[in-house]
Amino acid sequence: MSDERNSDPDTTHRRPEGVSDKTVEALGALSKALETTERARGALYEFHQLTGSADFAVGDAVRLLREAGHDRDADLVEREVLGRNVIPGHWTFQLVEAYNQTYYRPFADIERQLVHRLAEGRDHLYEAELKRARRPRGGTPGTTAMDPTTMDPD
Repeated sequence: MSDERNSDPDTTHRRPEGVSDKTVEALGALSKALETTERARGALYEFHQLTGSADFAVGDAVRLLREAGHDRDADLVEREVLGRNVIPGHWTFQLVEAYNQTYYRPFADIERQLVHRLAEGRDHLYEAELKRARRPRGGTPGTTAMDPTTMDPD
């Protein structure tokens, strides 16, 4: 059983008075871009962790080569690969730090500023309106609007 109220966005996702369609669309595009940046950041952390895991495996290989009596080969791998910079002068943690400081945090801060200034701090207005527009008239079962601060239906 559903009613039309179920299709309405909760109070934190209703467009403030005077906010234009173009502003909602622009903030939606900016939010989508930030979400893509979040994914890129996750991939960078994955790169960091995978590279670190690989380096520990290289250490195991060096140990095993020595145990097998291949000291010269172990020395080569240890000297040329173990603990190597991924780009000149940098390990992966430094790439993560530089990305966060130089790109991610400034982008996230600006997105927050604009949402606060242009939409009274209300996130995902574009998506909330899309959600309402894509629902059948009268709502869809299991789609009651929720207040995210209480997780109770509004």
